[in-house]
Amino acid sequence: MFNGKKILVTGADGFIGSHLTEMLAKEGAYVKALSQYNSFNSWGWIEDIKSLKNIEVISGDVRDPHFCKHITKDIDIVFHLAALIAIPYSYIAPDSYVDTNIKGTLNICQGALENGCERVIHTSTSEVYGTAQYVPIDENHPLQAQSPYSASKIGADAIAMSYFNAFNLPVTIARPFNTYGPRQSARAVIPTIITQIAAGKKEIKLGDVSPTRDFNYVEDTCRGFIALAQCNDSIGKTINIGSNTEISIGDTLNLIKKIMQSDVTFITEEQRIRPDKSEVFRLWCDNSLINKLTGFKSATSIEQGLRQTIEWFMLPENLTKYKADIYNV
Repeated sequence: MFNGKKILVTGADGFIGSHLTEMLAKEGAYVKALSQYNSFNSWGWIEDIKSLKNIEVISGDVRDPHFCKHITKDIDIVFHLAALIAIPYSYIAPDSYVDTNIKGTLNICQGALENGCERVIHTSTSEVYGTAQYVPIDENHPLQAQSPYSASKIGADAIAMSYFNAFNLPVTIARPFNTYGPRQSARAVIPTIITQIAAGKKEIKLGDVSPTRDFNYVEDTCRGFIALAQCNDSIGKTINIGSNTEISIGDTLNLIKKIMQSDVTFITEEQRIRPDKSEVFRLWCDNSLINKLTGFKSATSIEQGLRQTIEWFMLPENLTKYKADIYNV
């Protein structure tokens, strides 16, 4: 389906975006990969893609509506991943989340509409569900804004869906649960654990380890995105992408310790703990809808995915990009 297609990936310089860009290019698509503009001309994780064949890197910012209209011209499919995602930073800089996540989504949808794009895959997050009221969490679960970040994503999802309802823009909202793997940000818990162990720490600094998450390996998440883009029945729908499994942060830590043959202990660091009503204590994905529509299932077990992630982090050229001693907000 993607051979010869012109595809825009916003947030291509990020963790999931770089993997998706790479996967689409390998499938024969021509990918316009958006990296956030900066004066260093850094392309983020796009720099780590071994071959840039079929990939055109552009720099810019989704907060600019004129730029978004420009980059969506002559594009068949838009995968919109550009977003501010760090929850702790949203506590202290909430306005920037509204600008990037909500207005950025508005700009991309408007550009796609004006330029007649065939499909728009907008990226949501399981954080919009908040702490599970029932499990596993299906797409009908109530939305709960437990952080400015999740509120901004609820707003972004609503903007995207409004363009389907009001203007028939062929939008699908992809709602991934907790993706992990190579290139993940240091602010996430799995890289936090791995990098501290790799740095020789005897005590791992973490927040609350009791919450559970549905961890999905990054290649599986990207396969979910691609499956949704290939499915016309997904248009106008919000669809979870997850593994349909649940594991606590504490059990994840113990599994990483086992794989890395480490005897570290963990200590609770106050600055890593979310405010009481903001912590999302339980996330477990019901992925039956994406399975029904596309046949998608996660192919990578948590242990297999962690082994592959640890192997990548342990390469010196990768580990040096992370600062294990600094809490990355």
